[in-house]
Amino acid sequence: AASMGFKAACRIAEPSILEPMMKVEVEVPEDYMGDVIGDLNRRRGQVNNMGDRSGNKIIDAFVPLSEMFGYSTDLRSATQGRATYSMEFDHYAEVPRNVAEEIIKKRNG
Repeated sequence: AASMGFKAACRIAEPSILEPMMKVEVEVPEDYMGDVIGDLNRRRGQVNNMGDRSGNKIIDAFVPLSEMFGYSTDLRSATQGRATYSMEFDHYAEVPRNVAEEIIKKRNG
């Protein structure tokens, strides 16, 4: 009875999937800035701020952790090894509906 009640409550509540969002800071020469921003956007990143430091550009963004795998290699390739980045956990955010549907399909087989 308890499990039936829980399932009914979940249907009514419209549950959502959360994903960890990482705060990413990329230091990149200006020549490669467009490529780096484009790559962050492809990874579902949200660019929050851009600035300058030591003659380079600084890009601050939030990017889902699941999209950051392989980023180090891709960043080196896109910038000929001239960019660096750091990342740390910042918050959880709701997964977009289309991504959530893919996750559910994979989970259910």
